[in-house]
Amino acid sequence: MREARYWLFSLIAAACLIVLLGLHLLLMHLNTLVEYLGLTSQEPLEYTAVIARGKSLGWVVGYLALLSLALYHGLYGLRSVLSEIISPNRGHLITIALTVLGFIAFIIGTYAVIATYITEGI
Repeated sequence: MREARYWLFSLIAAACLIVLLGLHLLLMHLNTLVEYLGLTSQEPLEYTAVIARGKSLGWVVGYLALLSLALYHGLYGLRSVLSEIISPNRGHLITIALTVLGFIAFIIGTYAVIATYITEGI
């Protein structure tokens, strides 16, 4: 029952990632279409645009959501594959190792996002 719940969380994370990555692609890589719609006129990779996104609490929350969802979905999938390849008996050790790796990656990513928000947002 617990495994089914984790799998469901992974599917929900995937659905949320589709939405967030779609928005990311639209706003960051399809800027001609965005300009045509009249939403922005600035190049998304210019320094001022990057700093403006770093100052916005909405973008910070979006970045952290994208980070956490991608980490969970990716590491859960990796855990599933490794558990089948290595040994189902060692699944608990794999889970612990990937959980620690995920927390470390989340802390580093969160630090980068929050540090940008704090230093550039003031």
